Amino acid sequence: MTAPGTETTAGTQSSPPTATALPAELAASSSVVHRPAPWHLAVLLAVLLGGAYLARRHWPALESGAGRLAGADQGWMLVGATAALGTWAASALAQQGAVVRRLPRPRLVAAQFAASAANHLLPAGLGAGAVNVRFLMRCGLPAARSAGALAVKAATGAVVRLALIALLVPACPGLLRLPHLSTTVLACALGAVLLLAVLLVTPWWPRCRRALTTVLADIRALHARPARAAALWGGSLAFAGLHSLVVVAVGQAVGLPLPPLQVALLYLTASSAAALLPTPGGLGSLDAALALALTIAGAPGAAAASTVLGYRLLTVWLPLVPGLLVLAVMVRRKAL
Repeated sequence: MTAPGTETTAGTQSSPPTATALPAELAASSSVVHRPAPWHLAVLLAVLLGGAYLARRHWPALESGAGRLAGADQGWMLVGATAALGTWAASALAQQGAVVRRLPRPRLVAAQFAASAANHLLPAGLGAGAVNVRFLMRCGLPAARSAGALAVKAATGAVVRLALIALLVPACPGLLRLPHLSTTVLACALGAVLLLAVLLVTPWWPRCRRALTTVLADIRALHARPARAAALWGGSLAFAGLHSLVVVAVGQAVGLPLPPLQVALLYLTASSAAALLPTPGGLGSLDAALALALTIAGAPGAAAASTVLGYRLLTVWLPLVPGLLVLAVMVRRKAL
């Protein structure tokens, strides 16, 4: 996962990297973490082109939604902005829970803020992953342990989202409808997935087994410490809940005619589906999925568009420049 020699350099605290060695180390790690697969770039381009086509086709609704957002209720928008600020603290709490070593709190929160900005510049969350890996390595963790901590945090977040969806589905009956698929289609899809897994995993199985063993050992060590387990699961739950609260608050501010529980369920479902597409920060994929879900649930197109625009404004566009500035300062101070 990392270039030869990177783990030794990051894991040894007695001899910190010099200014001369730092650029080479950064380049080596970046070439591994940042380099997307060709199919990632193809899917990214297709999603962005599709988003541009939908935006052009539904431009009147987007324009009306932007105008509606300009006259939104300021109190609810303040609630959404406060929830958006809390998402970085929740992310920092979950990241601390994913490692046994105690991390410096101010730098940890700053790293999550910087990672959220970097995440909107590279596909499939590579920006946030690179920032967090570099931060954990600077805190003394080896590269393998740092990557394992990110895997633990991501897996916990996915489990929490699925659990929240399962809890909200009974409270919103009939809102989510699974498409009807024949047994033949399901069997063919399962066979294709298994064949692809065999073709991709078999050559890398020894290395994957070692990585999986390390991650499982980390999970056992974390759950042996109740404080770390509580931080991991509590931070992941708070992160998903606060993002849902941002969407609910913006929806209330623009008069979205849907109950809050339904809005939260639609957001969690749309964001889980959008995570499968490698767009930077879910831009395009999440916007289209969430707007479509809100519209199908009965919201007017203008209200759905203004809800998505307001959510993006609070979680992406307003924090983007400050987040990039924090990222630059942390790099300059060699905190990354």
